[in-house]
Amino acid sequence: LFGHAATLKLSHGDAARHPLKDADHLQDWCTLPSMTDRPDNYFRLQYFDSADRDKRGFFQHDPPSVCYADICQKSDHSPRLSFRRPGMYDKVAFRQGEVRAAVVTCGGLSPGLNNVVRSIFYTLADYGVKEVYAVKYGYGGFYQEPLQLLSNDSVEKIHELGGTCIGTSRGGFDCDRILSSLETYGINQVYVVGGDGTHRGAHTLHEAIKNRGLKIAVVGVPKTIDNDIAFLDRSFGFQTAISEATDVIKCASVEATSHQNGVCVLKLMGRDSGFIAALSTLAARHVDLCLIPEVKFDMEGPASILKHIERTIQRQGNAVVVVAEGAGQQLVQDGTQERDASGNLKKKDFCQFLIKEIQQHFGARSLPLTVKFMDPSYQIRSVPANSQDSYMCMLLASGAVHSAMAGFCGFSIGLVNNRTVLIPMDMIIRDSPRKLCPSGRTWGRVVATTKQPDPRYHYLD
Repeated sequence: LFGHAATLKLSHGDAARHPLKDADHLQDWCTLPSMTDRPDNYFRLQYFDSADRDKRGFFQHDPPSVCYADICQKSDHSPRLSFRRPGMYDKVAFRQGEVRAAVVTCGGLSPGLNNVVRSIFYTLADYGVKEVYAVKYGYGGFYQEPLQLLSNDSVEKIHELGGTCIGTSRGGFDCDRILSSLETYGINQVYVVGGDGTHRGAHTLHEAIKNRGLKIAVVGVPKTIDNDIAFLDRSFGFQTAISEATDVIKCASVEATSHQNGVCVLKLMGRDSGFIAALSTLAARHVDLCLIPEVKFDMEGPASILKHIERTIQRQGNAVVVVAEGAGQQLVQDGTQERDASGNLKKKDFCQFLIKEIQQHFGARSLPLTVKFMDPSYQIRSVPANSQDSYMCMLLASGAVHSAMAGFCGFSIGLVNNRTVLIPMDMIIRDSPRKLCPSGRTWGRVVATTKQPDPRYHYLD
């Protein structure tokens, strides 16, 4: 009925050309309303007139529109993975007045969270949904305090603000208590905004709903300041973060150039992936050394980072060093491991270790040195989304609502090859975090920009 992969029959040849990894659909375990029960003015949305309507007036969506995830291939290979593209479906899985929705934001802040909440609310309002609940301060808000109804007054201008108007936190996931809350409030659509840890919880909730045969759609909107969620071109807020980080790098350059043999060490986000550090380096053009988790480096020897900093200062009198928070962890391990409330390993403080090593290196050579340290992480996280991210938030949020209203669930919506697609949550959980390729073009551009030593090459002293 909905063109879902479970009911879409493909020939062997078609299947080879159509490697669709589809989202789940409520029709797989629920009885959905007959399309003939829906009057033409069921929702206050406009539909394009099309010759592709059947006799009942419904659009034909079989086979579904897809986007290939792996379009960059060797010349003798073909794409082998595709995802369903969202849209404004005319086939709707909920009766008028049936939908009660909840929105929850989890994990760290990222520019655009308010934009996503606002767009979800207004897109649901276009469908005539009158009850959209805010879950305060992450997953724990489902059972720790009463849910709060969002209103036009409460969300109208939140996109102009940073942070999240409904609060956030790490941890707090309790599947049974969350399910109990959903049933108490009669909620049948849950919009979860968060990273891979948050998606693990959302997927667990989705599977529990499937096992119980409940008509509740769980939908994810991926959020990560580190840009490390699998398959995605980028996550919302990332471009804003790059813009803000670039401005901070300019300030770091001012600090370094204003002192004799000045070195400014700048710490940026990136627990497991160095996307912010690398792209900020390329955008700012003031960076002399960029360290990321994916690329190992030496502290001593002719190709060491300390020797590179020394040479840079001899050449230009100052140096700016950008460090992703997860870089250099192999050098600062002390045999202990701690995790945050989301289950992520807490990273050791490599930046302070690096600063001491720089000071010792220059001190042993009786070279004057001034070292400054900057950590703008919270400043970068807390700003409002810029225009590009604001537009992206609208795309993701509205696509999530349209897909949930059509009955799709257990997916997260993201940008793949510059197209919005529905990615099954289990794939995101399995393949995240995404890493920056040390042998790829982006890192090659970083090395060409900073002139820093790279472990793939040998340097002569």
